[in-house]
Amino acid sequence: MKPIDLKRRAEWLSKAGILTEALPFMRRYSGKTVVVKYGGHAMGDDDLAGKFAADMVLLQQVGMNPVVVHGGGPQIGRMLERLAIKSEFIDGLRVTDKATVEIVEMVLSGAINKGIVAAINRAGGKAIGLSGKDGGLIRARKLRRTKIDPDSNIEKVLDLGFVGEPVAIEGGLLNTLVAQDLIPVVAPIGLGEDGETYNINADTAAGAVAAAVDASRFLLLTDVEGVLDKQGRLIPELTVSQARGLIHDGTISGGMIPKIETCIEAVEGGAEGAVIIDGRVQHGVLLELFTSHGMGTWIKRG
Repeated sequence: MKPIDLKRRAEWLSKAGILTEALPFMRRYSGKTVVVKYGGHAMGDDDLAGKFAADMVLLQQVGMNPVVVHGGGPQIGRMLERLAIKSEFIDGLRVTDKATVEIVEMVLSGAINKGIVAAINRAGGKAIGLSGKDGGLIRARKLRRTKIDPDSNIEKVLDLGFVGEPVAIEGGLLNTLVAQDLIPVVAPIGLGEDGETYNINADTAAGAVAAAVDASRFLLLTDVEGVLDKQGRLIPELTVSQARGLIHDGTISGGMIPKIETCIEAVEGGAEGAVIIDGRVQHGVLLELFTSHGMGTWIKRG
C-alpha cells in the first residue's frame, strides 16, 4: 500500500478550504458584471499578464461577466520614441496632436488590445477586442482643462489636442456581447461628434463603462497597494463622502486623486462599488472578489 504523503494532503486540504471560502462570494457575484481596468506594471510583466488572463476566464467560468478596459501609456511612449515623434504631458495627460493620436490608436487598438484578447483565448476564454469607436461604444468630446498662470494669476485654457472625455457609453453593446459568453476587451479610444478620434485616459474610460453597465464591481488595477492613511497604512473601505474628505485634507494626493475621482464617478453613475487594488499582486482580482478580507480600498456609496 502506497504511503500517504502528509505534506501533499495538507496542501490539498488547504486548497479545499480556499474553495469553500470562495463559494459564497461566487454565488453573490453570479450573473453580475465586473469591469476591470487593466494597466500599469501588471500589463508589462508577462507572468502577471498570463495570470490576469486566466483570472478573467475563471471569473466567467464561475458565472460572472468580466469586461476589461486597458491602458498602454508606456507602450505608446516607446512607439513614439521609435518614430521620433515628440510627446509632452500636461497634468499627467499626454498632449495628443494629429500624428500622435494616429499612433495612440494603432498601439492601443492594435498590438495591446489583440495581445490581451489572445492571452484570454489561450487561457480558455472567448474574448473580443474593441475600441471605443466600434459600434459607437464610447462617444467622446474634447477634454477642456484650465490652469492658473502663477505670474499673472489669469486662468488659461490648455489645449491638449485630441485628448477626450466620455460623454456616452453604449452599454447595451457590451451587455449583448457578455450575453454571448464573450469577454469584451476595450481600448480607450473615443469617437467625436464629427468623427474625430480621441485618446481617453484609461481609468476615466473604465469608470464610465462601469457606470454604464451598472457594474457590481469596478476594479481599478494600479501600481500601489490602495489608499493609504497619513501613517502609510492601507484604508480598506471608504464611503464616497469619506473619500472626498481625505482629498480635502490632503491624505489623498497626487496621482491618487484622479483615480479616486474616477471611482466616485463610477459609483455615483451606477456601479455598486469600486476598488483600487495592487495589480502587481498575483491573482489580486480573485483575492478581492472571493475572500472575506478582500484587497485594496473599496469605495462605496454614502
